[in-house]
Amino acid sequence: MDKLLFERLPRHIAIIMDGNGRWAMKKRLTRIKGHRKGVEAARDVVTFSRELGIEYLTLYTFSRDNWNRPAYEVRMLMAFLERHLRSEAPSMIENNIRFRAVGNMRELPPGVRGAVEEVEEKTRTNSGMNLQLAISYSARAEIADACRAIAEKVRQGVLRVDDIDEDTVGGSLYTAGIPDPDLLIRTSGERRLSNFLLWQVAYTELYITDVLWPDFTREDLLMAIRDFQTRERRFGLTREQLDGVMG
Repeated sequence: MDKLLFERLPRHIAIIMDGNGRWAMKKRLTRIKGHRKGVEAARDVVTFSRELGIEYLTLYTFSRDNWNRPAYEVRMLMAFLERHLRSEAPSMIENNIRFRAVGNMRELPPGVRGAVEEVEEKTRTNSGMNLQLAISYSARAEIADACRAIAEKVRQGVLRVDDIDEDTVGGSLYTAGIPDPDLLIRTSGERRLSNFLLWQVAYTELYITDVLWPDFTREDLLMAIRDFQTRERRFGLTREQLDGVMG
């Protein structure tokens, strides 16, 4: 903590929480127990991020590809998610956390969808940290949905083709109104984006750790943030240009 520069905290952190299954296998436990321990790690990261003053935190909770996992595992994951959302709602309200979900909500079981809507409504006026869970999420599907929404506006005569730009696309994504991530953390050592926020991470700093998600601690989060603070973010500019912009 003494090495942390609070004036240079990432505004938005996104995390690919990977490794629950491998953690369980290493300990000769069921995958379900790995997911349960992963939920505990997520709770601690959310709490600590709020304490640090992180404005936006996005957790890759359940991808659309995860529907292809064994049916019993999917059922348990959905049960965990519904129970966790409902049980954590009072804490989110108390800590001024606004919750929202991004992804294809129509694909979720009614109980989970109801829990999502309930917690979103209960925390709608909160003005502290913004917590986003990517659920039944696919970045490619998100971009395709944005294209359809833009095409429909063109068809209706609300939008001209020549007026379509990057802001038009960004404003049509599930994450419209949310700043792009400054830092993307992936656990378990895998070095891929796995169809997560493909549009939004164009200039995001990437941090890969071999730590499996259930073992990810506050210290690991601090290490990722400290690493982020050593980066020089130029956004396509030269160092000389950047020095000029910074004054």
